[in-house]
Amino acid sequence: MERPIFLVGFMGSGKTTWGKKLANAMGLPFLDLDHEIVKHIGMSIPEYFALHGEDRFRTVEREIMQQQLGKTGVISTGGGTPCYFDNMDWLLEHGTVLYLKHSPKSLWNRLSNSDVNKRPALKGMTGDDLLVFIETKLAERAPFYERSGIIVDQINTPLEELVNLLKR
Repeated sequence: MERPIFLVGFMGSGKTTWGKKLANAMGLPFLDLDHEIVKHIGMSIPEYFALHGEDRFRTVEREIMQQQLGKTGVISTGGGTPCYFDNMDWLLEHGTVLYLKHSPKSLWNRLSNSDVNKRPALKGMTGDDLLVFIETKLAERAPFYERSGIIVDQINTPLEELVNLLKR
């Protein structure tokens, strides 16, 4: 059985969008870990964060991630998934991990044009506050993301090249 492909990266890096494209191009199923979590908890992630806090969310996230054991296809993870517990070790052990890398400014541009209120960590942030948050959080998370088996510059890497990297 083929190992799953786990996509990691900061929020707004394109894990869901590229996950669907990759899955389609490779003839594989696509699964979004955040969508699986929402189905499991019966509410949106921001609602769950507000009610139960990040620690409890990260525990549920880990459980749902580990329930994917044995599945094949392309699986997009949450931005923080690889950064808690021993999640990155688990991802590397059970699949191929692809990091969709962006600069802080690139992420700021992408997140500035999205609904930041749908993202619990960004609620109410704009402008320079948002950029500083991205720079700080990305610096914290980079050591986890950088452990990925495949690291690509998401903006400058075409789909065909991603597929070829993953087929090796």
